Amino acid sequence: MRTRPLKVALLGCGVVGSEVARIMTTHADDLAARIGAPVELAGVAVRRPSKVREGIDPALITTDATALVRRGDIDVAIEVIGGIEPARSLITTAFENGASVVSANKALLAEDGAALHAAAEKYGRDLYYEAAVAGAIPLVRPLRESLAGDKVNRVLGIVNGTTNFILDKMDTSGAGYSEALDEATALGYAEADPTADVEGFDAAAKAAILAGIAFHTRVKIGDVHREGITEVTAADIASARRMGCTVKLLAICERAADGASVTARVHPAMIPLSHPLASVREAYNAVFVEAEAAGQLMFYGPGAGGSPTASAVLGDLVAVCRNKLGESTGPGESAYTRLPVSPMGEVVTRYHISLDVADKPGVLAQVATVFAEQGVSIDTVRQQGKDGEASLVVVTHRAPDAALSGTVEALRKLDTVRGVASIMRVEGE
Repeated sequence: MRTRPLKVALLGCGVVGSEVARIMTTHADDLAARIGAPVELAGVAVRRPSKVREGIDPALITTDATALVRRGDIDVAIEVIGGIEPARSLITTAFENGASVVSANKALLAEDGAALHAAAEKYGRDLYYEAAVAGAIPLVRPLRESLAGDKVNRVLGIVNGTTNFILDKMDTSGAGYSEALDEATALGYAEADPTADVEGFDAAAKAAILAGIAFHTRVKIGDVHREGITEVTAADIASARRMGCTVKLLAICERAADGASVTARVHPAMIPLSHPLASVREAYNAVFVEAEAAGQLMFYGPGAGGSPTASAVLGDLVAVCRNKLGESTGPGESAYTRLPVSPMGEVVTRYHISLDVADKPGVLAQVATVFAEQGVSIDTVRQQGKDGEASLVVVTHRAPDAALSGTVEALRKLDTVRGVASIMRVEGE
């Protein structure tokens, strides 16, 4: 074993960063044995130096992250700051000054991953980011390495623990959205401002990363169709249950049937209780991968939190340090297919549509005519009426999303349709 330690700069020391530092200290001997050399925490960049950080030598604390990564003796920089800047500049500076990078920054990778990969390649460094998607669940590396010889056609997953917790509570307890969100906040699953989670931004960033790796093409967060869960109601949950389904916020990345394009989307959807993802409860994550040779694979586990995310960071640290000792680098960006990302309108899916209609003869015929005019076939219809008002629930067969959206807009114009109560896609069949 080499005696000179590999030096690590830790950029950020919040929930994840502090846990990374703790594991590096308490498991130092094991990490050294697995790597082939000791690893040494050489500096910790923070914004608030006065905060007490148990187990971390105060002499390592600095507020000058740029100076830390410019030192020239740093072998690996671990970036757990989050956001776009200063993280992007710090990662690039680390590459320029001899350090490889381990990052947990999904937002930055989804927005500017191509440029970061290009910088890593230019300077002969590693860029690893297992922790950016699904916490402790090994997912990036299996897609990037284990399935590198296969053809992945679909990635379908629950990649946000906060929304899964909320939807699970709505399903199991009958709670409304606001009540379930309050419980998630009280338990620490939701931030004070939960927008990134409940509006689907977090899941969309992860979908962009997964699609890029799975299909060997460049996908940015702006390419991902995004809908959140704020409009999901207790009535939607109950309707799904009557269909033998449950509601999940899904990230869906697909290769087109002709192989000429890909799609990436995040939205709530009804999935059958028989699907493996339907049983994913609480704040857990799970991703279902469909590949030509490997078939169907499922990755499951805690998708967030200090310890699970730190586990993924440390796994990357071991891999990058081994590469350093071997004077090599791991896999970089693979975007050779250059496949375009198709718009949501071209996605083929199914709709569950709930309508408030007048309870009188001929209404169902009018509704059916609209579907026929838009080229959308109806699978099932359920109608309930009372005192001149009725609810009509229609589930369609598979059709292009643009045709389904057009159908909904045409339904809104009918005098006998008093309102479109809810629209939800049906997936996973």
